[in-house]
Amino acid sequence: MGSSNYLYLQFADRIEKQIKSGVLSVGDKLPSIREVCAETGYSMSTVSKAYYEIESRSLIESRPQSGYYVSNTSARIITEPSPSSPVLKCLNVDREDLIDQVYGNMTDKNITMLSLGFPSNELLPIAKLNKGMIQAMRSLPNSGTSYEEVQGNPNLRREIARWSFTWGGSLTEDDIITTPGCTSAISHCLMTLTKPGDTIITESPAYFGLLQLVKSLGLYVMEMPTNMTTGIELEALKKALSSKKVKACVLMSNFSNPSGSMMPVEHKKEVVRLMEFYNVPLIEDDIHGDLYFGSSRPTNCKAYDESGIVLCCSSVSKTLAPGYRVGWVSPGKFKKEILRNKIYHTLSPPTITHEVIGDFLKNGRYENHLRKIRQILNHNCNNYINTVLESFPKGTKVSQPQGGFFLWIELDKKIDTADFYHLAMKHHISIAPGRIFSFQDQFSNCMRLSFGLPWTNELRQSIQTLGRLVYK
Repeated sequence: MGSSNYLYLQFADRIEKQIKSGVLSVGDKLPSIREVCAETGYSMSTVSKAYYEIESRSLIESRPQSGYYVSNTSARIITEPSPSSPVLKCLNVDREDLIDQVYGNMTDKNITMLSLGFPSNELLPIAKLNKGMIQAMRSLPNSGTSYEEVQGNPNLRREIARWSFTWGGSLTEDDIITTPGCTSAISHCLMTLTKPGDTIITESPAYFGLLQLVKSLGLYVMEMPTNMTTGIELEALKKALSSKKVKACVLMSNFSNPSGSMMPVEHKKEVVRLMEFYNVPLIEDDIHGDLYFGSSRPTNCKAYDESGIVLCCSSVSKTLAPGYRVGWVSPGKFKKEILRNKIYHTLSPPTITHEVIGDFLKNGRYENHLRKIRQILNHNCNNYINTVLESFPKGTKVSQPQGGFFLWIELDKKIDTADFYHLAMKHHISIAPGRIFSFQDQFSNCMRLSFGLPWTNELRQSIQTLGRLVYK
C-alpha cells in the first residue's frame, strides 16, 4: 500500500474514532477540505479520499454547498436482516403471477418504482450516449446494420479487457464474448454447462430473474444458507458440492441482488478453491461490482481463477445504459462451447449499441460517470436507511450494503409483503416482495427497495408512507 493510501485511511480511521467516541456528535460540521489541508499538510486528494471513505461507512454526509456533517446514521444501532436458512432440497414454488404483477407497471410514470433494479434515466449520461450513437452510425460499415463477428465487437471486447484491471484481472480481448445483456450471458453459460433435470447452486435470497431462467431451462435449484452481509455460507456450499449432484454454481460475489451482500476476499478465494477441487463451474454475476461505495473496486472470484473454472458475466445495464443490451462473459476454459451456444441462440448482439459502449469506455469517460453515480447511490442509500429507521416500526431490520442498488428490509413475521405490495400500490408505490426471491416458502416478511432513483422530498415521503402502512 502506498503512503498516500495509508494517509487517507489513517485519517478516515481517526475521524471514525472521534464519531464513535462522541467527540464528534450527530449534526456536527467537519472542517472543510481546505482547512484540513492547511492544518495537516495533507494534499486535497488525500483529504477528499478520506472524507469519501468515511461517507461510504455511513458516518458522515455531504450537503450541497455546505460541507460534510456527522450523519444521524452514525448514532443508530442498525440490526441487519437475519441469515437465510433454506431447506437443502430442490423445491419450486411458483412466483410468476406475483412477479408479473410487480413488473407489469414498470413504465407507469404515476408510480414510485422502488421495485426496479436499474438506475433512473436522470442518473445516466444520455446526451453523451446520443452523440456516441451518431458517431457509431457514421463510422460503422453499412451504418451498423450488418452482423458483428460471433465473438463480438472487437473494440468493445478490447475495452472490457482493459477495464478488467480494476478488479485484478488480466484479460485480453480474446478472453471476452459479448452478449445482449448479463442475463443472456448467464443463459448461454447455463445452457452450455447443464441439461434439463440437472441441479445448480445459488444464494438465498437470489435474483428472481435467475430463478425464472433456471426454471425455464428445466433445472433444479439448491438454495444455500446466506449471510446478508458476507454472502453464501461456505460450509453449506462445501457440503452441497461434495454430494456430487451439482453441475454448476451461480453466485453474485459483489453487492448481491437482493440482499446487497459482498463476499470477503478470503471467501472468494475459498469459493474458487472449492469449485476447482470438486470440478464444478462457477458462473459469477458481477454486474454490480463497479458500483462500490468504498475507496476501491472489490475483486471478484474470477480474479482468483487460475484453472478457467469461473465464467464471469457482467454488463453496463446497471451502470450506464440498461436498454442498450450490452453484456459479456469471460468464459475461461469453456470458451469454445459458449461460442457454439451463442451461434445457436443469439449469433450477433446489437451492432450499434455495442460500438457505442466500446467507445464510451475509452478515455476515462466511463470512470468519470461511475464516480458521479457511485456518490449519488451512496447518498441515496444513506438517505433510505435513515428514513426507514425513522419511519418504520422498532425492530425493523435493514441491510447496510457497501455498493449496488438494493436495500433488503426484514419486517415483523406477521407481515406478508405480498399483501403489503397491493396496499402500497394503492398509494402508487411499488416494492419488491421478498418471496419472489426464492422458490421456497421464505422471506414473506421481507422486501427489496431500490435506491436507483434521484433523492427528492417526494421520494422521502413515499418511504415514510410505507412506514405508516406497516403500522396498519
